[in-house]
Amino acid sequence: MRQFFKFVLATLVGLMAFAFVGFLIIVGILVTAASSEDEVEVAKNSVLELKLDQPISERENPESLGSLLGGGSSASSGLDQIKGAIRRAKNDDNIKGIFLNVELVQAGMATLEEIRNELIDFKKSGKFVVAYNDLASEKSYYLASVANRIYLNPQGTLEFNGLSSETYYYKNLFEKLGVEPYIFRVGSFKSAVEPYFRENMSDSARLQTSSFLNSMNDFMLSHVAKSRKIAPARLRVISDSMLVHNADDAKRLGLVTNLGYYDQALSFMKKKVGVDEDEKLGLVSLGTYQRGEDETSGSGSKRIAVIYADGDIVTGKGGNNDIGSTRFAEAIRQARLDDRVKAVVLRVNSPGGSSLASDIIYREVVLTKKVKPIVCSMSDVAASGGYFIAMACDTIVAHPNTITGSIGVFGVLPNIQPLLRDKLGITTDRVTTGKFSDLPTITRPLSAYEQQQLQAEVNRIYADFTTKAAKGRNMPVEKLRGYASGRVWSGSEAKERGLVDVLGSFEDALSIAARRANLDEGDYRLQSLPRQKTFVENIFESFGLEARQQMVKQELGPLYPMYEQYQKLTKLEGVQARMPFEMNIE
Repeated sequence: MRQFFKFVLATLVGLMAFAFVGFLIIVGILVTAASSEDEVEVAKNSVLELKLDQPISERENPESLGSLLGGGSSASSGLDQIKGAIRRAKNDDNIKGIFLNVELVQAGMATLEEIRNELIDFKKSGKFVVAYNDLASEKSYYLASVANRIYLNPQGTLEFNGLSSETYYYKNLFEKLGVEPYIFRVGSFKSAVEPYFRENMSDSARLQTSSFLNSMNDFMLSHVAKSRKIAPARLRVISDSMLVHNADDAKRLGLVTNLGYYDQALSFMKKKVGVDEDEKLGLVSLGTYQRGEDETSGSGSKRIAVIYADGDIVTGKGGNNDIGSTRFAEAIRQARLDDRVKAVVLRVNSPGGSSLASDIIYREVVLTKKVKPIVCSMSDVAASGGYFIAMACDTIVAHPNTITGSIGVFGVLPNIQPLLRDKLGITTDRVTTGKFSDLPTITRPLSAYEQQQLQAEVNRIYADFTTKAAKGRNMPVEKLRGYASGRVWSGSEAKERGLVDVLGSFEDALSIAARRANLDEGDYRLQSLPRQKTFVENIFESFGLEARQQMVKQELGPLYPMYEQYQKLTKLEGVQARMPFEMNIE
């Protein structure tokens, strides 16, 4: 009987494995068939619909499981894909306008600025942009404010009351659990570790956050004022006094042009494109219109390599959602050694991470700079380790509302002995060959001497960071350290202090790189690096990581952000060059 069950079990496992492999083969065929289509045919008098209801990353990964099961849209939209689609639609005679159907856009301020600028350029063609919202967040409205006509649901709401940033603090939680964090840092502005030993913001953390947040808000208000033709001073009063409470207020104050429902927005666009009311408007989704970006784009035999550094900086290879030191060092090295590549653009969107990993990538940037131009383009965030990998570039280009700086390092080593002993009833003992053989350890308190040694190491790494930054910025190290100490700056503030060279977009960085390499427009094509994971790699990752993540999200609900914090803390290895863990700007 036991042997019978063994055979049955083995058969079931074999059938399951066969079914899974068969599924992969079928999906692979579908992907190949989809990718073999050069272009999707667009009917005349169509409208490109930008829904933007998913997180926006720097670079789309068109081979994820989400892109297959989601009907052409991946778990995140790529900024490169969105901008490329808008640019293509501008010159597409079959596309008559763009429909912005955006509610709670999930992107940073610099990302929104790049999309917004593309929409402004699109309007120069004489085509229209129409926006519709049931609910509009501050970010969503900033994007929609460029539209020729802005519809807001008559019962909807529009948030227009300024920006805010909230941080969670865990000091009391650690005390209740019996966890004693040892903090090692340099600079009063290195606030990334404050959540572990404080209950609220320090004066320095509040000062820097208020400074860059107001800088970003001023920039946003000035551009909304220009788009909506409202005096900047009046717009500030509307925002600061929170005069918009409902849709009627938004219409009366000139923030939206029309109060109407979704069907009314469609009816307006039908008239614009010459479609009868009883006919269906040809709305083309982003995923259908442009399925992704080839590894190379443009023309010409010469190339500019675009290296997308998006996510936390970690040691090792990492994945598509973080910056692995090994993988990115190889990518920069590949661009440096490839004679066809005449210049490099390093696109950085990172809050930092491992100082060791940052230094490994930095070294490759330095070597590349010696043989060909390398220009940095900063996106939403290029801070701490994100600034570290950028600071050796020939030119640093940032958006006015980029979050950057945070030049500083820190280390955290928790002592969980009270948790184990007093809460769980667990004790530990050890045998060592030397006095410090168990260092670093989390199961006993650190002596004063051990704390001094760890702090000294953090000080050494900070000195190295600031010395290299000063060299890259061509300024005295003492002057640079006046802008360091972990302080975060907006792109505009960083430009005033010489931490960045140019305020501009990715396209501006690309133009600078081409000019430095003496390349004319049309004389080169773009090559995207590093290589993204293959379809099969993404399938296995999707079945594991994405499924588990969704389960945890559903179970924890509003507590999920704190779980994410815990996960990041457990992955910290060595001294960190990282800005505050949570910089949610709303």
